[in-house]
Amino acid sequence: MFLFSKKKKTEEKPAAVAKSAPVEGGISELSHVIVKPRMTEKATFHSAQGVYVFDVAQNANKQQIAQAVRAIYTVTPRKVRIVTIPSKSKRSARTGKLGMKGGGKKAYVYLKRGDEISLA
Repeated sequence: MFLFSKKKKTEEKPAAVAKSAPVEGGISELSHVIVKPRMTEKATFHSAQGVYVFDVAQNANKQQIAQAVRAIYTVTPRKVRIVTIPSKSKRSARTGKLGMKGGGKKAYVYLKRGDEISLA
């Protein structure tokens, strides 16, 4: 009876890629957090009091939004509040079919008195 020794192949598994947190001050890492400024009648009214409204990424949190505003607009937010916009069902006037209007997330960014962001 022959005994053969089998050599085990050691396969190296690729290292798990860790999700890196956005680096403070880096615009390229934080540019995905703020989607666009929200320009509505209510948002324009709030901007007179130093509160600015932005559409933000669905997975963004308050700290990431504050870092992004600090990096992109060079102002320090005093407070950030987040509101989830629910998705709504809409009926098409032409075909009569029911569809969904996508929701999202928006953030109210409160600035110190005297600080401004030019969104134009």
